[in-house]
Amino acid sequence: MNTYMTDEGNLLSEEQQRLVESILIYTAKQEEVEVNSELSVTFVTNEEIREINRDWRGKDQATDVISFAMDELGEDEIDFQLLEDEPVVLGDLIISVERCREQAAEYGNRFERELGFLAVHGFLHLLGYDHIEKADEEVMTKRQEEILHHFELYRGEL
Repeated sequence: MNTYMTDEGNLLSEEQQRLVESILIYTAKQEEVEVNSELSVTFVTNEEIREINRDWRGKDQATDVISFAMDELGEDEIDFQLLEDEPVVLGDLIISVERCREQAAEYGNRFERELGFLAVHGFLHLLGYDHIEKADEEVMTKRQEEILHHFELYRGEL
């Protein structure tokens, strides 16, 4: 899987961006995502994610992560067939680095753990996981923790 990271505000170190990329690639392998896939990840401020959340989801508030899946076609959108060897575009993740820092402090987690959590959480949403129903939430939570533990990112470790 190819990941495309955008951090125009220089909100993360290169090491932190590499960690996110490693987590996403590992998750893709564990979830058997097609090798010829693409994922975009953008790191933003609270104000930027608030604007995106307002404009695209009708919620005028900052949030931690937003996932936009490419396979969720609306009625007015065009469905198209991929050409041979053309990559599967999974979608976009937008992560608020500011909200990530706030939540890490609030939950007593290291920043890297919270950052990894938001990346995995958003990516699993792109892959079809959800947490609306209790049973689905349990499955998603277990999967997130398995992935984060592989990277030795545990809750409550400052």
